[in-house]
Amino acid sequence: MKNGVKIMKLSGSQIIMEVLMEHGVDTVFGYPGGAALNVYDELYKYQDKIHHVLTAHEQGASHAADGYARATGKTGVVFATSGPGATNLVTGIATAMLDSIPMVAITCNVGSSAIGRDAFQEVSITGVTLPITKHNYFVNRIEDLADALRNAFRIANEGRKGPVLVDITKDVTDPNNLYEYTKQKPLKLADHPVVSDDLLREIARVINEAKRPVIYYGGGVNASHAQKELNEFIEKYDCPSTYTLMGAGAVRYDNPKNLGLIGMHGSMQANIAIDNADLVIALGTRFSDRVALNPRKFAKNAGIIQIDIDESEINKNVLINYQVVGDIKDVLTSLLPLINKTRHTEWLQECHKAHKWVDMELEGAKLRPRDIIETTCNMTDKETIYVTDVGQHQMWAAQYVHHIKSENFLTSGGLGTMGYGYGAAIGAQFGCPNKRVIHFTGDGSFHMNLNECCTAVSNNLPIITIIFDNKVLGMVYQWQTAFYGKRYSNTTPGRKTNYPLLAAGFGATGFEVNTLDEFKDAFQKALKIDGPVWIACNIMKEEKVLPMIPNGGTVSDMITK
Repeated sequence: MKNGVKIMKLSGSQIIMEVLMEHGVDTVFGYPGGAALNVYDELYKYQDKIHHVLTAHEQGASHAADGYARATGKTGVVFATSGPGATNLVTGIATAMLDSIPMVAITCNVGSSAIGRDAFQEVSITGVTLPITKHNYFVNRIEDLADALRNAFRIANEGRKGPVLVDITKDVTDPNNLYEYTKQKPLKLADHPVVSDDLLREIARVINEAKRPVIYYGGGVNASHAQKELNEFIEKYDCPSTYTLMGAGAVRYDNPKNLGLIGMHGSMQANIAIDNADLVIALGTRFSDRVALNPRKFAKNAGIIQIDIDESEINKNVLINYQVVGDIKDVLTSLLPLINKTRHTEWLQECHKAHKWVDMELEGAKLRPRDIIETTCNMTDKETIYVTDVGQHQMWAAQYVHHIKSENFLTSGGLGTMGYGYGAAIGAQFGCPNKRVIHFTGDGSFHMNLNECCTAVSNNLPIITIIFDNKVLGMVYQWQTAFYGKRYSNTTPGRKTNYPLLAAGFGATGFEVNTLDEFKDAFQKALKIDGPVWIACNIMKEEKVLPMIPNGGTVSDMITK
């Protein structure tokens, strides 16, 4: 005891476990290896407190930690050993970085005496990940370990959230290397930026004077847990709204003020509304190149207000008129009393009169992507979590899923990571065991990490994977059709994968369907199976994601058929 505080002498491995428990961590994902043996030996002793999920590959573990974080709002934690174990995390870390997901990656390196000597499975993972983490730590002294881990959790959750990596040499985790440990509460997060009353009043004046406003929001609304305030703002201000891929679900899909997705594959109503608006209120979004495809002509008739926690995003992609650096929830809470209760009836009617793209019947199609997704939504409850990979199926899901809760739609937005879905679905299912998890994927994305099926089988996870199988790399194939003279360079892999047979080989259940009736029957059976299920849906390679605005284009360049 020291000043009434209990002090223990623990090994580095024990300190890792204790700091995790300080932060309420009860689930980690990972894969063991030589440099991590001390940590995994200690984890064995803590298995009643911390559940470790062994994945098939470290990339799957990193995506699982990401999906766990998105679905639960907690910090995802992933373990890996040195060398290739650590580098296999890179894609998952970058995915979390681009989408601002709180994650702590703990890697174990070779011993301090071997650092810099090209030892077996040695790599400078802090050097590798410096551009794709908020911060990282190299710990080669046990005295620094607890502080590095505590600060990693603080940084991952402070301001704009994101991943932090802590790399620890093997000697620091040696069971004979002891150091004083005192239990602490998690470090206090820095206060959010304070927005002046004068600026808030000026922003409110601009908002109140607008005649044709549009609210455009992104993942920052979800990260700030500001969904309630956003919806109150939309209703009080009677304003049409549109969202990025990362903002899906913050406003219900059936809210008449929800114009749908914006951008390259967004709805015509949303894109035309932005083009005709006199004011765009951007909340927690960065005007990415998939939204502002031609930055100079984006919202060309509008003043733009940008509210974001990250000052570096202000004026980065699109020049704006009014900037507010602050937390979305804080700013909306302060703005709401200053906003007049308004009616924009004519403007809303005009937005909804914008030509809607009609889902054209594809000759010979027996099973359509929209029908698959809407049938899935109609046969599951509102708490269902939908996870996607990346490609055509991702955009169809963004367009047609009945989005109700933002934490129930998980997708790789910024990095666009094919192979993200299965790992993320596993993480979501562990984080939310009482919710149904549906994994939408394409045959291209699915082949990248389908090995994680063994993880789902080993843990008896009832994840239903719906494969949009068009036998091509759909999104790139679509681009080659539209812009490259139908020169299909390496987008027709000619794979002969028998999904039901392969699923059975893993110990899962598989179906293959060709019609909507067959899909409904297979999905109904899948809902009753206690374990992972694959449903391979044979769709036509001519299916396209529409509407589409080409890179560098505007609404006038929109492709609708």
